[in-house]
Amino acid sequence: MKLSYLALVLLASSAQAFDLGGLKEQLGNIAKPATPAPAQPTAPTESKLSAGAALSAFSNKDQVGSLKQALTQGAETAVANLAKENGYLGNDKVRIPLPESLQKAEGLMRQFGMGKYADELVTSMNRAAEAAVPEAKTLLVGAVKNMSVADAKGILTGGNDAATQYFRKNTETALAGKFKPIVNKSMQKVKLTEKYDQFAGKAAQYNLVDQQDAKLDDYITRRAMDGLFLMMAEQEKAIRANPLEATGSLAKKVFSAIKF
Repeated sequence: MKLSYLALVLLASSAQAFDLGGLKEQLGNIAKPATPAPAQPTAPTESKLSAGAALSAFSNKDQVGSLKQALTQGAETAVANLAKENGYLGNDKVRIPLPESLQKAEGLMRQFGMGKYADELVTSMNRAAEAAVPEAKTLLVGAVKNMSVADAKGILTGGNDAATQYFRKNTETALAGKFKPIVNKSMQKVKLTEKYDQFAGKAAQYNLVDQQDAKLDDYITRRAMDGLFLMMAEQEKAIRANPLEATGSLAKKVFSAIKF
């Protein structure tokens, strides 16, 4: 009798343990968040296509041809705008000032009523840049002609100034060689040049002016090129933003395709 009673107790205990375990498992399943169904891939829309994918619709010849059209236009426009009278002097973005380290001296000159000398020097510096910049056209157009397919693809899919950086890399040294003699010749007409070189050269010895600014023709050449590349970058950005402004139907078509 005792054994039968004990067996019943054990059987009931096992059933109870089984039921509790099952309940616990069910509760656990309820607590678990439902596993979401895997998201179905959506077809990419045209606006999400990369510039590289968009370019695949054009042959290598068309890609290079379109870019050469646009870059030749941008280079010629930038040079023409800077080469005219007041192209540098009248444009605050590229106007060449006295070196920063000499601007305090300029302030003192103005305090003593000698501001006209500073003005004459600044004007002559910018006139020299305006005289030199036409030399850039041949070099820039030459860089366009020598552009490879890889160069073209990199520029078309690059940032807003990718072409400008290409030009700087491939023409800057040659441009300096072309610019400097013209700048030097122009500055020889201004007697203030010798005084500037004497003053800046002495100041450089005492670390009052950067050594690279101690010679006026070097300084003007460097700033003239910086202004040219800045204006070219603006031309490039404008064409990318408004492809219909590009010269040539092919350039319009390709730049429109990669504009998002």
